Amino acid sequence: MMKQEGTRNGVFTRRALIIMAGQTAALTALAAKLYRVQVQEGAKYATLAESNRISARLIAPPRGRILDRFGQVLAGNTLNWRALLLAEETTDVAATLAAFDRIVPLADHDHARIDRDLKHNRRFIPVTLKEFLDWDQMAAIEVHAPDLPGVIVDVGTTRNYPLGPDLAHIVGYVAPPSEKDLGDDPVLALPGVRVGRAGVEQFHEDALRGQAGEVQMEVNAVGRIIRELERTEGTPGEEIGLTIDADLQRATLARLGDAAASAVVMDCTNGEVLAMTTTPSFDPSLFDSGVSEKQWIEWTSNRKTPLINKATAGVYPPGSTFKLAVGLAGLRAGTLGPTDRINCPGYLDLGDTRFHCWKKTGHGSLDLHGGIKHSCDVFFYEVARRTGIDKIAETANQFTFGMDTGIDLPGARKGLMPTQGWRRRHGHAWNIGDTISCGIGQGYVIATPLQLATYVSRIATGRAVVPHVTRRIAAAAQTGAKPEDWPLLDIPEANLALIRGGMFGVVNEAGGSAPHAKLPMPDIQLAGKTGSSQVRRVSRWAREHGNFNSASLPWEFRPHALFVCFAPYDAPRYAISVVVEHGNAGADVAAPLARDIMVDTLTRDPARRIVAPGQTVVSQG
Repeated sequence: MMKQEGTRNGVFTRRALIIMAGQTAALTALAAKLYRVQVQEGAKYATLAESNRISARLIAPPRGRILDRFGQVLAGNTLNWRALLLAEETTDVAATLAAFDRIVPLADHDHARIDRDLKHNRRFIPVTLKEFLDWDQMAAIEVHAPDLPGVIVDVGTTRNYPLGPDLAHIVGYVAPPSEKDLGDDPVLALPGVRVGRAGVEQFHEDALRGQAGEVQMEVNAVGRIIRELERTEGTPGEEIGLTIDADLQRATLARLGDAAASAVVMDCTNGEVLAMTTTPSFDPSLFDSGVSEKQWIEWTSNRKTPLINKATAGVYPPGSTFKLAVGLAGLRAGTLGPTDRINCPGYLDLGDTRFHCWKKTGHGSLDLHGGIKHSCDVFFYEVARRTGIDKIAETANQFTFGMDTGIDLPGARKGLMPTQGWRRRHGHAWNIGDTISCGIGQGYVIATPLQLATYVSRIATGRAVVPHVTRRIAAAAQTGAKPEDWPLLDIPEANLALIRGGMFGVVNEAGGSAPHAKLPMPDIQLAGKTGSSQVRRVSRWAREHGNFNSASLPWEFRPHALFVCFAPYDAPRYAISVVVEHGNAGADVAAPLARDIMVDTLTRDPARRIVAPGQTVVSQG
């Protein structure tokens, strides 16, 4: 009995020792695990725990404002309440969207956009569900917050354009980024971020966009936001100060009225563009929230093309305004002397082709001054014939015909200044008849209104001034630069003086072709040149035997009306070009408009009211 009991005690002792050893090993392993978790890897798990409690996301920076030369806001930002979805904070995105749709109904295009964004965006980047929420919608979202995990109401900014269509073609507009824009930049996927699509908005996109900020929020176990812990605001985009005078811009638009037209006002001493108008125009704010199909069809079906910046992208035959360049080319090539005279019987015969002068009875014998003053076609037919198209092109290129003007806006066209080589590259031979047509700004020559304003600015100063609309990159020009700061053209000053004298005669001398352009200011004279460019050929029979009147043609077949000018004549400061599509006669339509715009410009004299970018003043006049 004693032996059995001893045996039993020994077995118990061994089992106890085994259990104790097992417990000791387990406790040792647990202690080692706790040591590794809490000591060796404590920082790692603390970070993970914190990340479960804190949600961080990027926030879009405010877009930089665009101001006119006096600080008037041309593009700014307004608050926009919106609903966002943080996909990483909901376990069932589809259920959340369905619940939201019952509270704030979403349109089909909203669903399509949300699906696209969820597919392409990273889960930590918020997706916009609905913008421009009203108070009732925001209250409904907050009341149903438990049913909407991952949905937050946030305030962002929306681009607004206080002057609307008045500066749409210069300032441009913004729109949501396309898939091509997104690339690897997560900032562009943020709610409310817009990219410039035209004008200054596009040209200075990088400067206007700014740098993203970050907000950290405390969330609960189901991802609902409890409170905002920390916010680091992004760096706002830069403010861009323009050379444009918004008041002069509006006054110029009022002069143009309902016509399909463009007018450019430049300071010809420094290249600053004070006004650049295109009519008709469009409301740029519509692109921010999305243009409806109906609106798009209305714009694109309008024969007057409201979406095109006619000043920089509209190309027109320059008509008789080009005669100034032809005259300079003849003087430069030695094929025309200052006192040489050419007889105009009303036409020029070249083989079997007769080229008519606008005056059927002819102008008689004229020198260069008289040729410009009376805008005699035959005079410049002959000068072009003697000089040749390649010599004309060499001179015209100096005035930006067929060249890049250097304007700091996207989409500006170069027009066309043809040469024999250009024609051969297109598989055709150049003939003398082509040269004759180009001699009066017809044929293959085309230019933009901006090029015409630059052209007359360079004639007025003899300097290669470059047009620009941004004062931020033209500080030297807006703080008192003189014409000497621009390189001289390769044109003798004496030749330019002859051209200016002819332009003076056009407006101020008896028999000039544009008496309606004379300024109602006795102490200031304007010098200019008319132009009327055909858009369809008029037959010889119609000219010689028919009672031809272009004003009786349908609107789209009438010639364009043009006028270029500068003033004051004795101290050139401002240059203007006006193009009225199918306006018929430059002398009767474009010249009076240019006169009135010049009066507005001289009266306001923006050059004497410049303030620093960012300041705001009340404009005079």
